[in-house]
Amino acid sequence: MTADIAASASSRIDHYPSRRSIPARFLERLDPVVYTRDVNDAPITPVQINQYEEQGFFVLEDIFSDAQVKCLQKEQQRLRMSEVNPGDEARIHEPGDNTLRSIFAVHAVSNVFARLASDPQLLTVARFLLEDEVYIHQSRLNYKPGFRGRDFYWHSDFETWHVEDGMPRMRALSMSVALTENSFNNGPLMLLPGSHKRFVACSGNTPENHFRESLRKQEYGVPPDDLLMQLANDGGIVAVDAKPGSVVVFDCNAVHGSNGNITPFPRSNAFIVYNSISNRVGEPYCNRPPRPEYICTRRSISPLKKGEGVPASE
Repeated sequence: MTADIAASASSRIDHYPSRRSIPARFLERLDPVVYTRDVNDAPITPVQINQYEEQGFFVLEDIFSDAQVKCLQKEQQRLRMSEVNPGDEARIHEPGDNTLRSIFAVHAVSNVFARLASDPQLLTVARFLLEDEVYIHQSRLNYKPGFRGRDFYWHSDFETWHVEDGMPRMRALSMSVALTENSFNNGPLMLLPGSHKRFVACSGNTPENHFRESLRKQEYGVPPDDLLMQLANDGGIVAVDAKPGSVVVFDCNAVHGSNGNITPFPRSNAFIVYNSISNRVGEPYCNRPPRPEYICTRRSISPLKKGEGVPASE
């Protein structure tokens, strides 16, 4: 199987080679950031469009009612407490203990989060920025409980999605929906503004079944210190304060991470990754088998239709 994958991957042009036993370095971004050029009737403001283009992210505020936010909070708590299948690989625990770190493919196991992913307000923005129909490449809940929530180290999602999932180009984006208060103190999402304009090719080779460890603690596909320092010196670091229900929209190649949480106050976010239907994944670029379906959608790729939106109660 590995030989077939290698042959298939080698037959495609790799526009963003990474982890190929070559030194880490910056590569030129070859793809647009905002694909849509006709901004008439845009679902976001000119300021937001410009911030996304130049900094790689912006924040949507006040798009969900208090009742909708409470519904999302109740559902994330229900999923955190449920152990329907104790061996479920989509439930990721922290290294060294049983603290729940993430739940993947939440749109597939929860009607509430399925409706969040197809919410017309979010879907319209994703389609506008990518200028295409979209599908859910990945969804997950990231839990960062009080006192013991671990960090998520600096990385570009696209680097991993390209190398390990076979996502060809930078035509995807993430939306991080705050389910709890995200403050400077409890490990909020941090971004390096402008980092999305260059691709950080990383060193090393991808180990077999890398996902089993990388979802707990990523070590491959991590930019080296000197390149991170350059990105931080060029654009600074922004820690996003976000009230529950706020949505951080960020480019697939924006370098981001978050600190650990030693405060008593938990930090939980839902992530929805929208990929252009024209940019669907192929074979990985690392000569490894594809990652499981709960991490990367492959079997059922079809345009996502607008739904009813987040319910006010469930």
